[in-house]
Amino acid sequence: MSPRRVVLRMALASLRFRAAASLATFVAVLVGCSLLIACGGLFETALSLDAQPQRLAAAPVVVTGSAGFKLPDEESQVVPYGERSGIPAGQLAQLASVPGVRQVVPDTTFAAVVVTPSGPQSADTPLAGHGWDSAALAPYSLVDGVQPRATGQVVLDEASAASAGVRTGGQIAIAVNGAQPRDFAVVGVAHADTTGPALFFSPADAQQFSVHPGTVDLAGIFPADGVDAGELAARIAEKVPGLNVLTGADRGSAEFPGIDGAQLPLILLAGVFGGMVLVVMALVVSATISLTVRQRQQELALLRATGATPRQVHRMVLAETMVVAALGALAGLAGGRFVGTEIFSFTTGNGMLPPQLEFQQGIIGFGGGLVLSLGISFAAAWFAALPAARARPLQALAEASIPPAKVNDVRRFGAKVFAGVTALLAVATLFMPVDIASAVCGPAVLTGSIAVALIGPELMAFVATRFGPLIRRIGGRDAVLAVINSRTRAVAFAAVLTPITLATAVALGNVYAETTQQHAIIGAYADQLRADAVVTSGTGAVSPALADAVRQAPGVGSVSPLVTSQGWIEEPYDGNGSDPGRLLGLDVRDANGVLATPVTSGSLADLTGETVALPEGVADDLDLKLGDQITMRLGDGAQAKVKIVALLDSPSGYPSIVLPAALLAPHTTSGVASRLLVRAADGQDAAAVVSAVTAATADWPGATVGDSDAVTESFAASADIEAMIHFLLAVLAIAYAAIAAVNTLAVAVLSRRREFGVQRLAGARRGQVRSMLMIEGGILAVLGLVLGTGISLFTVIPMAISSGTIVPIGPLWVFLAVIAAVFLIVWPVTALSARLAMRRSPIEAVTLPGQ
Repeated sequence: MSPRRVVLRMALASLRFRAAASLATFVAVLVGCSLLIACGGLFETALSLDAQPQRLAAAPVVVTGSAGFKLPDEESQVVPYGERSGIPAGQLAQLASVPGVRQVVPDTTFAAVVVTPSGPQSADTPLAGHGWDSAALAPYSLVDGVQPRATGQVVLDEASAASAGVRTGGQIAIAVNGAQPRDFAVVGVAHADTTGPALFFSPADAQQFSVHPGTVDLAGIFPADGVDAGELAARIAEKVPGLNVLTGADRGSAEFPGIDGAQLPLILLAGVFGGMVLVVMALVVSATISLTVRQRQQELALLRATGATPRQVHRMVLAETMVVAALGALAGLAGGRFVGTEIFSFTTGNGMLPPQLEFQQGIIGFGGGLVLSLGISFAAAWFAALPAARARPLQALAEASIPPAKVNDVRRFGAKVFAGVTALLAVATLFMPVDIASAVCGPAVLTGSIAVALIGPELMAFVATRFGPLIRRIGGRDAVLAVINSRTRAVAFAAVLTPITLATAVALGNVYAETTQQHAIIGAYADQLRADAVVTSGTGAVSPALADAVRQAPGVGSVSPLVTSQGWIEEPYDGNGSDPGRLLGLDVRDANGVLATPVTSGSLADLTGETVALPEGVADDLDLKLGDQITMRLGDGAQAKVKIVALLDSPSGYPSIVLPAALLAPHTTSGVASRLLVRAADGQDAAAVVSAVTAATADWPGATVGDSDAVTESFAASADIEAMIHFLLAVLAIAYAAIAAVNTLAVAVLSRRREFGVQRLAGARRGQVRSMLMIEGGILAVLGLVLGTGISLFTVIPMAISSGTIVPIGPLWVFLAVIAAVFLIVWPVTALSARLAMRRSPIEAVTLPGQ
């Protein structure tokens, strides 16, 4: 039999006697592979952005406005617009003239909500109004009545009709574009296999209600007989350039405006988490394998003493590990589908991603996860087996009893490098804008954890030596042996310390960096506005008539609609195309206006028509001054040439470009303001004004009035989405590290059965041995918490300073929860493992292999 086959047979045979260590490696690779495959699926979903159309299902080809802003300084990069981009009405004829087009069906959407005595229906999806012509896109078919032809007529979908309790021939109140509800005659009820309300009006009414004059939101294209949809789409893109032509599942992005905006969060979730999993998996698998190899030092030394070559020992350890890793990776193929689906379901169920988005997970994700898992396992086993293979037989036998805590020069140098990188990332963060700072300082928790993993044995021995007297005073007699074990078994304990440190650092670093940044962002944007009362509407829109009603309330000084969007300064180009600036649409001409940002030059009284108030820092960067004209690219892709009439002292990290609300609102998806900001007149009590505004809006269905905190809450609602993604990243990484900690801790305790047997033969009781182990676990938990907290500060403190808050901000319960979680991981696992390790009698235990 060849030596290679002998080595393989020995490797396979030894697995039967190392069930705990093999199971630990198996679980670490299984979970890591599953998470990597899940990340691959999320990334594939971000690239495809597939969403099966519903209301547009009957149209084989769907055309919308331009897909995004083509950056002037990049030849190919296109940033998606934040608002729906429409098609100029004049281009409909061009679409119809393309060879192979049978019919072009335009669609215009506007806010229309059924209002019942109990209030507005389906306030979450107010953009439900359409012209009847677009019913062919679903297709909707009449199940009762006729199509609307005259003004004042409407056709309801079946669900809306049933919910409102109305039939054909009845009357229904509908609020259009946030106006007071008016009665429409229900002339028909339509059916289609779609979700969400759809209210169809006559062509005349639809044209009157459109908030985007001169454009249509999209157009459905029906090919002529025998014309392939894909070929026709390519022909349309060639004949009518500048439009976005969609087929198949891509059509869903035209129906659901949030689909395109989901790409960045998905890439963030997949890319950042994927990189985090790779690092965590490398540390976890390396620690697990190193621990098992270290526990077999005596066995491997005997093999060397009986004639095995270093290469044979190395191959045997490598073969053992790869057999288990391969089984774990194969099991991870099944787990990856489940984990990916669950993560995706969580993100869609909690509003982080549109629910219509379809999860994609193809062979590339599965293959990539499998290859990376096996590659990491191979590298970890290869390096872990080197010390045992290179050691001299007699030296290895000596080390088997008391392994040295001192690490080699390579590991010490690596620890210094990663520690230096951690400090460098923290320092670099202080000189970067806050939106970039989080991406720079985030990896510090990983580089710091790697440094601890490399130098872990020496840290463990140092703590046991330096703080041993204190631990003995606190723990009593049982702590004496615990301190000795912590010093002599520093190498084994360091394998457990690594995942505990990593979990703590990732949890505290991610969570508190995110809460600190979000607090600064929300506060900075909210501080730019001031309002004594905030009015929102359950119809999804605030009409000018509602604003007039609020102005008539006693004590009201000024009223401004609030419109939020994103856009770019295109000429002169600001160079920040991938990160569009925040646009605020306000009516701030009153002296007692809602804009709290100080004006350094110019006057807000001139902010009307095609004008802009620009942050002074932005103007300085672009060498602009009062009176200059700039070209802006708004959120729907429209260009606006505006004149600078005021310069603002905006926060440097969170500037907002202010435009007249009347200019910005038509270039948003809804086309109308989202809320009203109300300021009390001079000398008027804010609480009294809130009451007066509440009374003035009592006759407006769905209108709600809040105090000044509602401004902050509105910004917090949008910021919560990004925060939840970071929290999800932290939870998943912590869960994986926790599993690794359980694995390594259980293996470390179970491998000491012979030691426990000797102690019991010498007179120690089970309780004393268990107490010793609990003190050892406490040392590990405390040290891991201290190191993890220290590492997290390299992320949290620079983030706080960069955000201008100095002191990190976040809930205290997170820190307390992390402490509790670490001890709930360490102590129960230690107790259970100790119980299993001491099931045998002391005589039987001392005959077992082990240290």
